[in-house]
Amino acid sequence: MKDWTKIQERYLRDDLSVRLGGLAANLSRIKSFANNEKNKSLVESLIDESKHFIEWTARDLEIETAAKLVELQVQLALWQIKLDDVWLDIDQRKKISEQSNTWSQQILQASGLLG
Repeated sequence: MKDWTKIQERYLRDDLSVRLGGLAANLSRIKSFANNEKNKSLVESLIDESKHFIEWTARDLEIETAAKLVELQVQLALWQIKLDDVWLDIDQRKKISEQSNTWSQQILQASGLLG
């Protein structure tokens, strides 16, 4: 089991843009890993970690950006709840992959890391 306290302490050392970049990277990994049915446990772990990243980051953001992250957190929770039922359906995994990519791009843009 992960030590979330240590992960949180490490995560919060980074500035806000880097934290958002880390969240975007997780979502990009979900996009990639969802293409292979053997990666279910990796996707589950990334979903869980991403929910934590949002919890630790949203309070430091402007209200509009925080609200978008909370919307994403709800989507991640829904994926987590339904993952056992949809994982073997390639079309459902493709939807997860596409949505993860969209969220990743939006968060990366919001991070300011793109320039």
